[in-house]
Amino acid sequence: MGRAAEILGVTPAFLRNLGAAKLIEPQRSEGGHRRFSRYQLRLAARARELVDQGTALEAACRIIILEDQLAEALRINTELQQSRDHNQPDNASRRSA
Repeated sequence: MGRAAEILGVTPAFLRNLGAAKLIEPQRSEGGHRRFSRYQLRLAARARELVDQGTALEAACRIIILEDQLAEALRINTELQQSRDHNQPDNASRRSA
């Protein structure tokens, strides 16, 4: 946890608070140390940005969760659109038939 806090320029307490707010839930090593993924570190960095701008920690966590959900919905929408476009016959070939 200390190394992750150092990388992000935050305190270990800040990372623990993100865990308490359910934004990130790091894995634990066999020795009980918290292990953060790159994705979790990106979320923590985003939380730090928002908090540095004056957003309350709980609100920052909610914003990040909503941003993440929106990104996932947009990704799924794009995949479905591409799938639909791929499966539809070309309009030009329908006209000549």
